[in-house]
Amino acid sequence: MKNFDHGGNVFAVARSLGVRPEEILDFSASINPLGMAPVVKEALLSSLDRLMHYPDSDAVELSRAVAAFHGLDEASICVSNGSTELIYLLPRLVKGKRALIVAPAFSEYANALAREGWEIAYLDLAAHDGFSLSLQALEERLAEGFDALFLCNPGNPTGKLLPPATIEKVCALCRSNGTFLVLDEAFMDFCEEESAKHLIVKGGGVVLRSLTKFFAIPGLRLGYALGSASVIAGLAALREPWSVNTPAQAAGIAALSDHDYRQRTMRFVAAERAFLAAGLAALAGCKPYPAAANYLLVEIKGGPSAADLRERLLGRGILIRDCSTFHGLDDRFFRVAVRGREENERLVEQLAKVLRL
Repeated sequence: MKNFDHGGNVFAVARSLGVRPEEILDFSASINPLGMAPVVKEALLSSLDRLMHYPDSDAVELSRAVAAFHGLDEASICVSNGSTELIYLLPRLVKGKRALIVAPAFSEYANALAREGWEIAYLDLAAHDGFSLSLQALEERLAEGFDALFLCNPGNPTGKLLPPATIEKVCALCRSNGTFLVLDEAFMDFCEEESAKHLIVKGGGVVLRSLTKFFAIPGLRLGYALGSASVIAGLAALREPWSVNTPAQAAGIAALSDHDYRQRTMRFVAAERAFLAAGLAALAGCKPYPAAANYLLVEIKGGPSAADLRERLLGRGILIRDCSTFHGLDDRFFRVAVRGREENERLVEQLAKVLRL
């Protein structure tokens, strides 16, 4: 059985500890701390009577809602069973066999590419440089000849945000080198005004988006791609039939319509992210990196490794993400989600204690 290398495995962790998942404070999965919006819950309940029918395989109503939300044409939208489904479809869609991944990055890019026999290389961003992307370094690597480039913005797990002007230059470099750009904006809902979606749709490549992080519905599996009509048609042709179930489609439509929830989330996450970052920075041996999403990457300066820290905190009912398995990072890095005030205070308090052990 495959061991999926990412956070959010609270059920497996709970089984290993012999406790209920609810007894673990999960900072490993970066999910909206406000929880599911009431209108989404209502939409889920209202969708139950439609379960006697097969889902709309083309997810027409949801595609229209996504298109309206982003100001794009319906032909530019491909709804999916989470953005991960799209990551696994893209190596089958894009012609070529050499891919460059900007790292550190989500492990499923490499997993999906390897499954289809692609050759994988990395452009590693450095911690000492704040995980900044050097356009010159990218240009030099793309000149080596790559068929696809995978770039996450904001970065995961770094939280680093690249402005649209930088993405525009990345897009231009990809065009001049014949490289297909995969821009993963799974956490862009937390800073929507910085999205490069319109640029990519017009300039080539594809944008991957998720509805599960910002709207706190990871158990439903829901995402979508934005791209040109030809790219989207290609992705849709590769999708399995009925990959997005009826409740997920209903939840997505409701989520996109809830403007108040979006605004409350933005205010709440910004305030709690600043609070948590300050608390972590005040701990001897912890260096949190600036982030634009709902999580923080932290470097351990001396003291235990990330794996040791994870085990020590787990003994206190807290789960963090050990980032040593990310390409480009080592055992000195961990990631934590931004949660509510009391939970964030508990994390900082317990971290202070275990760092002294």
